Amino acid sequence: MAGPQCCASPPQLDPGAGIGRVETFQHLSAYVTASPDAKAGVILISDILGFEAPKLRKLADKVAAAGYFVVVPDFFYGDPFILGSGDNPFAGVQDWLKRHEKAKAFEDSTKVIEVLKSRGISAIGAAGFCWGAKVVVELAKGEVLKAGVLLHPSLLTVDDIKVVKAPLAILGAEIDKSSPPELIQQFGAILSAKPEVDSFVKIYPGVAHGWTVRYDENDEVAVKNAEEAHVDMLEWFNKYLN
Repeated sequence: MAGPQCCASPPQLDPGAGIGRVETFQHLSAYVTASPDAKAGVILISDILGFEAPKLRKLADKVAAAGYFVVVPDFFYGDPFILGSGDNPFAGVQDWLKRHEKAKAFEDSTKVIEVLKSRGISAIGAAGFCWGAKVVVELAKGEVLKAGVLLHPSLLTVDDIKVVKAPLAILGAEIDKSSPPELIQQFGAILSAKPEVDSFVKIYPGVAHGWTVRYDENDEVAVKNAEEAHVDMLEWFNKYLN
């Protein structure tokens, strides 16, 4: 489910963040950052707060520095979720989710993959944060991804995980009402029962939903676990995209 944790510690969006550039991928704006001569690509799919989040772009630059062509698409068409100013700043999220359904994002993500392939990117992985994890799972149900990573996912069900075909890593938080550790472990058990699908499941202690891209830089535990999750994600992609 989506809940208030999905918007905790919201970033100050910055369209100029990162060392990459914003390009148009068919009809989508996307932040692009790439290693020279990269032959493998990674799509990072944001949480509901959008593709202009500085720490998300910082992570994209880190992945690019490891040898990848990285794309962070704006699947919300300039309409990220903005917290309200009243007693319940999360009140408008259900209407927002109706405007940004996973089916449209899945369709758009396949077009991003087409563009990557047209540029000579032969192996593609995707990582999804919170809302974005649902899109990665939809892609992982088919043959288009070499590997997927879900970071503090939301809106997922056990039925989604049962039909995954691509190698999948799930990185969860100890303090998470959207996908509590018990649910993450359930996902892991389902994947473990599918020998044809390699998987990696890990729960990071002392951190809350969203920590990988919304960590407090003054919180040593959050920073350490965010960096550890970034390394784990990269190792997963290195295993399947190189």
